[in-house]
Amino acid sequence: MTPTPTGPPKFSATISKVSRDRLKYSWRPGCPVPVGDLRLITMTYWGFDDRPHTGELVVHKAAAQDIVSIFGRLYDWRWPIYKMELVDVYKGSDFASIDADNTSAFNCRPATGSSSWSRHAYGRAVDINPRENPYVSGDGSVAHKNARKFAERPVKGPGVINPGDRVVRAFERAGWEWGGYWSGIKDYQHFSQTGG
Repeated sequence: MTPTPTGPPKFSATISKVSRDRLKYSWRPGCPVPVGDLRLITMTYWGFDDRPHTGELVVHKAAAQDIVSIFGRLYDWRWPIYKMELVDVYKGSDFASIDADNTSAFNCRPATGSSSWSRHAYGRAVDINPRENPYVSGDGSVAHKNARKFAERPVKGPGVINPGDRVVRAFERAGWEWGGYWSGIKDYQHFSQTGG
């Protein structure tokens, strides 16, 4: 009998409460969401090395099921994600996390160029492959040198999000908005849960 080839493991995800000590840098008193409303998602993702990996995201409990469903779809498509670690690995620095091309979600910080809370501060936004999907200022500049070649859309490449593609549609079906459709600035990495 010939053995049947085993494929990669199926997508798996667990949603659990997150302890304060896991959010040492990304949460502090005064944040607009209590730690008790946040959830840790531990899930598989497909890497740039064409292999499965396990990553972690923290999101609001009301966003957790959407994220699991959408990322399960990405995994089934073998759509690659470079890295998925809590922003606390980078001491809460959004800049350092982006520089490392890290996909992340919750971070209690203001929106870029604003004094208002970002959707990330509520656990209702996720940034995916920020090198391949940079934040582009109104003048066309990007803050991260390693992302310059990805500033225009559409652009081809692994882990790149383009207008109307299946990644954007998967989020839209769940009622999430893409920063690549904003006028003026473009935030190609950014998806946020509308309402709530």
